[in-house]
Amino acid sequence: MSSSSTSALEIEIFQYTDAHQSDFIENLKEWVAVESNSVQPDLRKEVVRMMALAADRLAALGATVNLVNLGSHQLPDGQDLPLPPVILGELGKDPQNPTICFYGHVDVQPAKKEDGWNTDPYTLTEIDGNLYGRGATDNKGPVLAWINAMETFRALKLAMPVNFRFVIEGMEEVGSLGLENLLEEENQCFFSDVDYFVISDNLWLSNKKPALTYGSRGNACFFVEVECGSKDLHSGTFGGIIHEPLMDLITLLDSLVDPTGCIQIPGIYDSVAALREEERKLYKSIEFDLEEHKNNSGVKKFIFGTNEEILLHLWRYPSLSIHGIEGAFHEPGIKTVTPAKVIGKFSIRQVPHMDLLVVKQQVVEHLKAVFSKRNSPNKLKVSKPLGSKPWLADVNDLSYKAARRAIKTVFGEDPDFIRDGSTVPVARMFQTITQKSVMMLPIGAADDGEHSQNEKISRHNYIKGTKLFAAFFLEISKLHRHLHETSHTETNN
Repeated sequence: MSSSSTSALEIEIFQYTDAHQSDFIENLKEWVAVESNSVQPDLRKEVVRMMALAADRLAALGATVNLVNLGSHQLPDGQDLPLPPVILGELGKDPQNPTICFYGHVDVQPAKKEDGWNTDPYTLTEIDGNLYGRGATDNKGPVLAWINAMETFRALKLAMPVNFRFVIEGMEEVGSLGLENLLEEENQCFFSDVDYFVISDNLWLSNKKPALTYGSRGNACFFVEVECGSKDLHSGTFGGIIHEPLMDLITLLDSLVDPTGCIQIPGIYDSVAALREEERKLYKSIEFDLEEHKNNSGVKKFIFGTNEEILLHLWRYPSLSIHGIEGAFHEPGIKTVTPAKVIGKFSIRQVPHMDLLVVKQQVVEHLKAVFSKRNSPNKLKVSKPLGSKPWLADVNDLSYKAARRAIKTVFGEDPDFIRDGSTVPVARMFQTITQKSVMMLPIGAADDGEHSQNEKISRHNYIKGTKLFAAFFLEISKLHRHLHETSHTETNN
């Protein structure tokens, strides 16, 4: 903490946070214990229970909480399953204060001890300063850190420097079902007076240095299906006399990317924005430990060897990944059968200016061209079941300036300004629908292992994250008031 730039008010807040960190960790332990796995339908009741717990915490702060029913959705087996409600929370209506809307989610990915966890994933366990448990960093820890910061102001009987809005959901891990419609419905009502949106649902680039995120890639998911007949065939009876679908599919998948990671689909890079020198300078100043990133990944070698090349290919260039083949035998041993139908699954992480419709057309045309050269009588079908657009923010927005100051106060250094190579659909969703400033303010470290075994958040990041949010409330309030006083003075003059 940088004492020279820390006010007496901030010191009081930070001292309270340090003194009550055990309470804050107990709160996280209670939340992690709820198996709010939104992926598996039989655990939906746990997601609903988790939403109720979150609503109770906000209500205890004095917030007005509305649990909005989103109806139901249909499972692949045809069964209708109710969606968990979405929390719309509100605290404060002071016209002098800026209004900040915080988005978070309290559902989690599946986790079992036998998957390779060293501890029970639903029992928060502290080892060497790390708090292990499913949802610790994604996203229960950051949601609670925000609530902890609000609780600190309330406990110290301090006036809230901002008005709060909350959007907390329980279906983020399966695509935020129903959320977009709700945002559109509430845009002219619940969100009408929101000035800034804050999301804390991603990680730093480093294990130790804080970061602010200003962009993420989109994601277009594809199925490429090849079918030769109505049933699987014996390879001894039919091998060598038919066009096998799996051979067609392997050729198709092999045509997508070259050994250097370059996508081989014609035209795919045409819309990618040229790298400006101003932007290149951002990459040069970022503190990125290549070996640390390699260790976090568990692989021995990356395609690229310099920090700048790695970051450019993670953030501002598209990438293509192959995820699996459905219909092919994949269990231990060998099965001498020729599958009748196989489906290859891959995705393209696209970047700003790339059009989803154009990308789909390019993919279809490329695969059809490759397939035609095989003279195969099999049926080819290409589809795009899912597509999310990229998101890009302006690092000069007031919220980024306030967050940068708050990070400097709490961590004693300026943050890295980073993009996220993955996809955060809600950031784009909020920005597009509300036309307001959206910022991603992560508190998790690069090695937190979101979605992985042994997911964790460090005690250091969880407690300092609470301080960061509190400092951010004060900074955004000061900057917002100054901006409006200046504009008011200029208008009168």
